[in-house]
Amino acid sequence: MSDISALPEQAILVHVNFSQQHTSEDLAELKLLVSSAGVNSIDVVSTNRSAPDAKFFVGSGKAQDIADLVEQHQASVVIFNHALSPAQTRNLERLCLTRVIDRTTLILDIFAQRARTFEGKLQVELAQLKHLASRLVRGWDSLDRQKGGIGLRGPGETQLETDRRLLRERVKALQLRLNKLERQREQGRRARQRSAVPVVSVVGYTNAGKSTLFNRVTHADVYAADQLFATLDPTLRKLKLKGVGEIVLADTVGFIRHLPHDLVAAFKSTLQETREADLQLHVVDVADPRKDDNMQQVAAVLQEIEADQIPRLVVYNKIDLLEQQPRIEYNEFNQPVAVYLSAVTGAGIELLTQAIAQLLSERYIDITLALPPDKGAWRARFHQQHCIMQEQFDTDGYCQLTLRLSESVWQRCVKQSQGALENYVVSAAVI
Repeated sequence: MSDISALPEQAILVHVNFSQQHTSEDLAELKLLVSSAGVNSIDVVSTNRSAPDAKFFVGSGKAQDIADLVEQHQASVVIFNHALSPAQTRNLERLCLTRVIDRTTLILDIFAQRARTFEGKLQVELAQLKHLASRLVRGWDSLDRQKGGIGLRGPGETQLETDRRLLRERVKALQLRLNKLERQREQGRRARQRSAVPVVSVVGYTNAGKSTLFNRVTHADVYAADQLFATLDPTLRKLKLKGVGEIVLADTVGFIRHLPHDLVAAFKSTLQETREADLQLHVVDVADPRKDDNMQQVAAVLQEIEADQIPRLVVYNKIDLLEQQPRIEYNEFNQPVAVYLSAVTGAGIELLTQAIAQLLSERYIDITLALPPDKGAWRARFHQQHCIMQEQFDTDGYCQLTLRLSESVWQRCVKQSQGALENYVVSAAVI
């Protein structure tokens, strides 16, 4: 695996504005990514195009300008704020005589630097290998065919084929180990579900202050810094709230525009904490002028990982930078929808815990089920969750259960039964 941090930290940045692309990558965000990777940007090339060039992405003239800047500054790497094809990368490297990487490779490298736990390192390596698989050919241009001649003919693998086989085997081994870790994580989730402990997941754009808020609320020591993707590995902490009892707060990886799909797939088990949560805290940097766009990007990623239907409380962080006062915003049903606070100073933290407690305590429903005799497994599961208020059997063996449980837990049960439980509902009422 390649590592940008091993190279001299001198980079030329390239950003292209496309007339038909209204949500183009932000150049300021690219500079933050480069800085987070430990690389110095010494010059920036920006240009306008209607569509990417098939050979150089930026066109032959602009590509030559980039090559001239590389020679002038003795740059060691050229970083594009876009996704490049393997052919475009190879053509640019031949022209510039230096290494060329795209936005995806840059993000993967930052993740490789930040991963601390065993699972996190495996996830990053898997994402890097999947990304490398389509770019393996560029490193073996002279070895992609077997040579002919006396003593050289015959069966055997080319070097490229050997590397591809080794890469596939490594990917398979990593996937097996991650599947084992995912099963272990799933056991922990099931234990929390059986004990009916609500899970609150902290989500948001990278560098919005999620880990700082997590530390402030739980008194944890999760690493937090003013940089993109400061923390990757999920952290769970128990917290007691008045009127609710014990809950689990989960800190997760931050999102970003055009998050690589290989990375989303690799972190599937990590993001499962977000999908299975009872409540999401969407942390927003209120002082960021791009906060609205960032919120849309987070919503898009949540939809991609099928976590967009979970109740959400927006947390506007960093109000100290705007000299605002902490407060709670309510909807027409007098339910909290947003909290304004500062994780650094601690202003508004009590309002946040108050809003969380109100949302978790309000979302309970009473449901009466008539379970057939062959659905005893669901009766046992409800007993494990301690949510059965009353039960009785009729002469036909049907079990009539009266349940009191949170709406999110009920929806999770319905999803696990593939909708079958809804067929046995006699009555339901929101408390």
